[in-house]
Amino acid sequence: MKYFSLNDKSHTSNFENAVIRGLAPDKGLYFPEEVQKLPNSFFMNIRTKDKIEISFEAIKNYVGDEIPNSELINIINKTVDFDFPVVEVMENIGTLELFHGPTLAFKDVGAKFMAGSLGYFIKKGNIEKITVLVATSGDTGGAVANGFLGVEGIEVVILYPKGKVSGIQEKQLTTLGKNITALEVDGNFDDCQAMVKRAFLDHEVTKRRKLTSANSINVARWLPQMFYYFFAYKQLQEKNKQLVFSVPSGNFGNICAGLLAREMGLPIDNFVASNNANATVTKYLETENYDPQPSVQTISNAMDVGDPSNFVRILKLFNEDYSSLKQNFSAYSFDDEKTKTAMKEVYAETGYLTDPHGAVGYLGLKKFMDNNPDYYGIFLETAHPVKFLDTVEKAINNKVEIPDSIKDLMDKQKKSLQIKNYEDLKGYLLS
Repeated sequence: MKYFSLNDKSHTSNFENAVIRGLAPDKGLYFPEEVQKLPNSFFMNIRTKDKIEISFEAIKNYVGDEIPNSELINIINKTVDFDFPVVEVMENIGTLELFHGPTLAFKDVGAKFMAGSLGYFIKKGNIEKITVLVATSGDTGGAVANGFLGVEGIEVVILYPKGKVSGIQEKQLTTLGKNITALEVDGNFDDCQAMVKRAFLDHEVTKRRKLTSANSINVARWLPQMFYYFFAYKQLQEKNKQLVFSVPSGNFGNICAGLLAREMGLPIDNFVASNNANATVTKYLETENYDPQPSVQTISNAMDVGDPSNFVRILKLFNEDYSSLKQNFSAYSFDDEKTKTAMKEVYAETGYLTDPHGAVGYLGLKKFMDNNPDYYGIFLETAHPVKFLDTVEKAINNKVEIPDSIKDLMDKQKKSLQIKNYEDLKGYLLS
């Protein structure tokens, strides 16, 4: 499979180099030259297949022969070794729980798949050492730190915005040590992401270090997120109804992967991008004017992104056709007060506990279904509610049971380096 830059189609790359580079040299995101449809028989028989078989069939064409099938299956096996249940919440509404992995967040899948892929390329001997440079608005950092922990030949440098991630999220990315370094940035997520992108284009840095990114801009982080939707469809097929997925959206990698799965033939009829107060895409759908704004801080912090990188991939999937996009893709935005109310109401009415991101997903789904009542709707629970303990407990006026893994984490000592600007990051990378 070849990939091209969305900034310049004349620049192409194989899977390995796209993973290693992260971004194309012209700063563009990589996109597959061909999206191959899976046969109808695959979907008809999906309930007879296990997670490994489904994942392998979904992603093998994007990897090609660059990772042998046996190695690819081994990577997948380590990537999806936990549950992805669809839980019925109320009539015609379910939630897809994506928080059963080691860091209790949906990003565990992409991080583990990318770590396995990079680890294989290093073992091949084509590269000796690589630095994974990543910005996080919350869950990416912990997932990447866990996924790459102890992988030989890889150093991980994580930038996160000071005071803008939850306490548990911060512990997950600052307490592991070994090959993981956390840089605490005096700014917001957009500042962190801008620094990462700048470092990739800084020849002084790239002469000294081989860099790659583990944000969803990297194809090895982005592509495996489509697994969720295949797993969910396997559980929902017997409902025999039109399906709509509401995805809490920040950098738009998750929903973009779902749209890619749909393009491959997965029978999902509609997608909702559910946003918090960072409403760039919501406003685009209303005005056809893409006007990124500085991100604002919310209680659903993993979605605090003012200029979502992956939206350009979504536009490509719809061939830049605005009217076509609006037929199968909706976007709604909700403020913190509505998010808190949703957490309270869902818990009071059903006993189901949502995190702030899942609550935004629920709100987007309800808004869509108000005008489309014949659908079966699924909102994604992208993180365990315990990761936002204070917010959730205040919203539901009740205590949340804390998993043992989180109790152990809270006793660990935070270790991070403070940086204020790009020059501080550059100084660290050159040191």
